[in-house]
Order: sequence, then structure tokens, then C-alpha cells
Amino acid sequence: MYEPTSWSLTDLFPSDQAWEAALQELEQAVARFERHREALGPEVTADQLRAWLQELEAIMRLVARIMSYASLRFSENTQDPKALAMLAKARQLMAQVQNRLLFFDLWWKQLPDEQAERLLQRVGERYRYYLEYKRLFRDHTLSEPEERVINLKDVSGVAALRSVYSTLTNAYTFPLEVEGEVKRLTRGELVPYFRHPDPELREKAYQALFSVFLEDKQPLAQIYQAVTQDWHNEQVVLRGYPRPISARNLINHLPDEVVDTLLDVTRRNRTVFQDFFRVKARALGMERLRRYDVYAPVEPSDRQYTLDEAMRLILDAFTAFDPRFAAMARRVLDEGHLDSEIRKGKTSGAFCLTALPGLTPWVLVNFQGRISDVATLAHELGHAIHGMLAAEHSVFTFHAPLPLAETASTFGEILVLDYLLQHETDPKARREILFGYLDENYATILRQAYFALFEIYAHDHFPRGASADDIAAHYYGLLQEQFGDAVELSDEFRWEWILIPHFYRVPFYVYAYAFGQLLVLALYRRYKQEGDAFKPVYFRLLEAGGSRAPMDILADAGVDPRDPAFWQQGFDTLAEWVRALDADTSA
Repeated sequence: MYEPTSWSLTDLFPSDQAWEAALQELEQAVARFERHREALGPEVTADQLRAWLQELEAIMRLVARIMSYASLRFSENTQDPKALAMLAKARQLMAQVQNRLLFFDLWWKQLPDEQAERLLQRVGERYRYYLEYKRLFRDHTLSEPEERVINLKDVSGVAALRSVYSTLTNAYTFPLEVEGEVKRLTRGELVPYFRHPDPELREKAYQALFSVFLEDKQPLAQIYQAVTQDWHNEQVVLRGYPRPISARNLINHLPDEVVDTLLDVTRRNRTVFQDFFRVKARALGMERLRRYDVYAPVEPSDRQYTLDEAMRLILDAFTAFDPRFAAMARRVLDEGHLDSEIRKGKTSGAFCLTALPGLTPWVLVNFQGRISDVATLAHELGHAIHGMLAAEHSVFTFHAPLPLAETASTFGEILVLDYLLQHETDPKARREILFGYLDENYATILRQAYFALFEIYAHDHFPRGASADDIAAHYYGLLQEQFGDAVELSDEFRWEWILIPHFYRVPFYVYAYAFGQLLVLALYRRYKQEGDAFKPVYFRLLEAGGSRAPMDILADAGVDPRDPAFWQQGFDTLAEWVRALDADTSA
């Protein structure tokens, strides 16, 4: 039986004291590596380079353990002063380590092309792409003293502001009257009411959320303004990227035009979801949806899953696809790497942290028994599977690049939902599942793409002196474009951007969700058409991790993300589902 529980971090360190000891071990390892500075030069051999990379890999494995432990300790209780202090200490130390190792990074980036190519040909496949990737940033790398200053100022600057945002907003509780009783809820506890059958309670839940955030709207907006200013100053002014988003695109090893194409095709296809919202309004007996109703359940259901039931469902669905999927998902729970409890102070939402190759990832969810919680659990376990499949690569390249990072997670989610549809005989329940899945596609594709469009505007205008009210007005305008006349907007949603943690934590992260979802829709369609013949293609994609350029990995899978027709496939599939629901609700 699987019961909700917190996770165990002993596979990283058995105690906080062991973590402290690892800091000393790291100091010694870095000091030994620093001795290589004098040996760097144009005559370095491939054998020397390989030996140094092996030594550096051991250091980065220790770094990953240290940072993962501190991050997970903080996530399990963001109100724990000791955990916060550990995270701050780890970040400060990592900045120092990064500065001390910077000489090697800069030497490699500045090496003439002819000499670099000679070494690349002989160093071996384990490190080749890692070294090639480093040289992508050659034109955007500063001098060693400048890079050191940036690393140090981030610790007490933008990283500290992000911690302030997390600490402040994770401490919020929200007053909501339910059945005559006013409850103080965490954000994780409040979110289910956005999907409540009672429209009045949905409205009150959103208003409770905004009432608390809007009390701090000015300081939260100022934090975001500082984040965009910091990003602009470093990436555009100092490093010379043509646009703020270009820095993230190069980190993702994607051409700007690929991301522009994705956002352009998504923007043109907003009418697919507007049609869906009209169908949903009719199914709910409403003339038009309000923004409060976007995630309303069409077929109200009291169906609740225990964690054990959810896991058995997920394992059955994964086994039906491939037993390896189920075995790897089971590892996460059996090794105590799942935190599924609801408790105050725990970070909201869900994530998977894959610390090291060969080490079972850690998964955090706030499981409350809804079908959406089952889907979220399947999603995060998919991330874990991705990390396990790529475990043969080095610590440098086993993480999938951001554009491909959602591939296994979203695919796993679809496997579970498709399994439910195949085994559910109640027409009402099937409609609930399909409406819910289209809700999730809206949240993952259109909503995230418009988030990215907002970020492009905010990162362009905040640093040039735009006010928080100006930014809010533009956000509201994008909402109006996104929903058209299919959804009625209320005024508080103009400030929704201060509620989105990704804007603060990882600028321009969000388009990866739309990228991944549309990619998986295309891949899943191939799976349904090709059956078992598709599996080797899919497994090779996941096993590649981040060991090659995303465009090369996708090319091997027969995907060309430069082609608008590729992205259109996903919207064509979504449009088919909307038409099927339209016919079903009209009958």
C-alpha cells in the first residue's frame, strides 16, 4: 500500500552533519583542480583534457548532491529557518566554486577553433557535446574578473530576491468560506476550488487568491521589475544577446526562429481553445464562461483516488505501454523519493528533481485525490523516468535540454488519461476526462505561450521604465486576445502575473511546456499509428538526455521544429477533440 508521506533524503546525505562535511570535501576537491591552471595552454593533449574532465565531473557530482539536498530540504518546509540558511549557504558556496573553476571554462571557450577541434576529435563521446555546448557561448562570455563579479552579485542580488518571493508567497494563507465556515487555506489547498462544481465558490476562491496577493502587489511587482532589469543588464547589455529571450534560447540550444515559429503558430491557433470554451459553456449551461469558470468540471464528480489507487492506475497504464516505464516509476516510491503530503510551509505545485545519473529522482506533489492529481503524479513520474533512462551519460549531459524536458512527463500523462478513457464505460465520466484533458492542454499550450509573449514584453519594457500598471495593462490585453469573446474577464486578472513563480525563478522557461506538449501530441499520434515499432524511436529520444543538440535529437525522431506544419499537427489533433465534444454535447 502506498500512503501519503514525506520523502527521505538519505540517498543524498544521511544527515545535515554529513551535508556539512561534504562542503569541506568539495573545498578540497576544488583546491586540487585549481592546480591545473598553470598547465593550461595550446599544447594540452586529449588525454590531459579527458583526465581533467573526469576530475571536474567528480566535483560536479558532489556539487549536485550538495545543492539538491539543500533545495529539497527547503522545498519540504519553506518556513524552516535552518533549511533557508542551508540553501543560502549552498548558493554562496556554489558561487565561490563557480568562480574558482571559471578559469577552465574560459580557457576552453577562448581556445582557437583549430586547437579546439583537434581536442574534440580525440576526447571521446562522453564529453564531446558538453565541450561543444560550452563553445556556443564564446561570443557572450566576459572576462574572468567580470564573470566572477556576476556570480557573486547573483547570490546577494537576484537569487536572494527570488528566495524572498518564495518565502513570502509560500507563507500566504487564503480565507475561503466553505459551508458557512471560513477556512485559512494554503495555495495548494485553495487550487482545487478553482475546479469546484459550484460557480460561486469558484469565484470566491479566485478572489481569495487575489485578495492576498494584491495586498503585496507593489513589492511583488518591484521584485519582478528587478528580475527583468537584472536579466536585461546581464544578458543584453553585458553579454550582447540580441533579445532577452535569445539568452534562454541559446541555453536551450534552439535557434530563435524555432521559438518564434512555435509562438506564432500557437497565437494563430488560439481560436481552437476559444471554440473549446464555447463548447464548455454550453455543456455547463452558461451563455459564456467567466475566467473563474475556465477549469470548471463539466461532469461534476465526487470520484476520489487514494495514493495507492492512483499509483496502481499509473503503473497499469505504464505497463501497458512498456513494463520498463512501470518499473522505473515504482522505484521513486519504493526508495522513499516521493513527497505527497499536504502540509503548511511545503512548496506549492509539483516538481521532479533529478540530482545525478544513476540516482533515483525525487518527486514532490501535493496529492489530494482528484483525477488532476493523478495526472500530475504521472507527469512528474514521467520526468523521473526520463532521468533514469539517460543515466548512462555524464553529469554534464544526462539532463534533457529544456525543450525536450517535458517529453516523457507529458507522454506519461497522456498514457494514463488514454488508459482511463479505454477502461471507463460511463459516458459522463469519459466526458469529464476528455474535458479535463482539454483543460490541461489549454493550461500547458495556449496559457504558457501567452505567458512567454508577456515575458517578451515585460523584459523589453520594465527595464526601459514601464510602470507596474503599464505591465498589468499589457498582460490584460494579452488575456483579451487569448480568450476573445469566448470568456468574460474580471479586472483583478490584470495582476495575475505576480502570481506566476516561473516568471521570477527562470525567465522564459514557460514556452518549454507548449513545446513539449505539442511535440508529445505528435509523438503520441505516431505511437497510436505505429504501435510497437514506435517504441525504439521514443526510447532513443529519452535515452539521449542532453548528450546531443535538441535539433539533432529531434531530427533522428523525424521531427523538424522549424516547420510550422509540425506545430500545426498538434492543433489539428486538439481541434478534432473539440469537434467531437461539440457533437457530443449538442446531441
